[in-house]
Amino acid sequence: MDDQRPDDATKLAAFPRHSVTPRVCVADAGQQMRTFLAETLEDLGCVTRECVHAAELSAELGTRPPDLVVIGSSAGGIEACEMVELLAAKEFGGNVLVLGPRASPMVAAIQDLGAKLGLAMLPLLPTPFSQGDLRDCIAALLPIESPAQHSVSAAEVLRAGALELWYQPKIDMRTLALSGAEALAPMRHPTLGVMPPGYVMPENGDPHVGAMSGLVIDRAINDWRYFTARRGHIEIAINLPMTFFRDPELIEHLWRRIPDHPAFDGLIVQLNAADVIRSLRLVKKVARLLRYRAIAISLGDLGAEWPSLSGLDGFPFVELKVARQFVAGCAGDRRKRTTCRRIIDLADAMGARAVADGVENRADFLAARELGFSLVQGALFAKPMTANNFARSVLGRDAPWPLA
Repeated sequence: MDDQRPDDATKLAAFPRHSVTPRVCVADAGQQMRTFLAETLEDLGCVTRECVHAAELSAELGTRPPDLVVIGSSAGGIEACEMVELLAAKEFGGNVLVLGPRASPMVAAIQDLGAKLGLAMLPLLPTPFSQGDLRDCIAALLPIESPAQHSVSAAEVLRAGALELWYQPKIDMRTLALSGAEALAPMRHPTLGVMPPGYVMPENGDPHVGAMSGLVIDRAINDWRYFTARRGHIEIAINLPMTFFRDPELIEHLWRRIPDHPAFDGLIVQLNAADVIRSLRLVKKVARLLRYRAIAISLGDLGAEWPSLSGLDGFPFVELKVARQFVAGCAGDRRKRTTCRRIIDLADAMGARAVADGVENRADFLAARELGFSLVQGALFAKPMTANNFARSVLGRDAPWPLA
């Protein structure tokens, strides 16, 4: 597709709601329709693949058959009928969804052919349609259970080569304009769907932490180049474990990957605040070295331990990100607001930015703005999304982010 990254061959599903993620093949000749359908299905919790011709659909059926095949009318009547006949010949056991104009004789013929051949045809989805219409149409196929709480080892991630970065916008509290993005690392598991970042990133001491961290760095820099080509510089923050700072070879790898590009203003490395406080001397030393390579340090998940940073000489951090549990519900919780206020005061005194993470409703946003946070991120503005979706839906914005 013309708006896809050259190295982004596989699309990821949105975070699933079931231990087994529905697999969907989108068959349509229209590139824009395929993209729209794939993104909408991913948002509903499906893993998607795309094909244009019957031969490509045949290949999909020969590997791992999908649970649902979506056939768009822009595939053309002959091609769509060939796809339906192919599904019948392959004894496809999943469901088939046809979409197109309700009054179209061609669409009706495709639907009737599938029924006559014994395929499990879902009701026609008339165009145009919304995400809600599509969700209602395939409701019986969508997962309904809570996500399985499984962990995935770093070794499994590396073997599968399935690590991608998703991006969540960071919004300037004063202007509501895009300020940057935090890169999060989910993984597509063949049966568990997309695993959230907390179940993927290796813990300190994991023997694969080096390879995993290098993969995150490489992907982030590649995505930065992709974003820059579309918009210009955007500040990216990546999450790395504390173990990274104890390995000179990993730090050297990070240095080597920094782009020699006039638009590059720097990269933020976010570390867990509790880990940093236990190793302050080391972090300060490495932070001074990284500063000369346009790499800054952010403390993430900062909460009740904030007093340990008071009075710190040579404050080496560019950001203090307040933990989600202190931001969520702060509008109605005096103790949470007090903790946020103390961290903001500390950041102001040290010349750092204070970031409110996990803002999911307007009340907490207004409370965070009143408290004086510099930046904000959370589901109120956008959930984490694939790099392609981030480029299309976020980087193309000209106006400030609306708050209804």
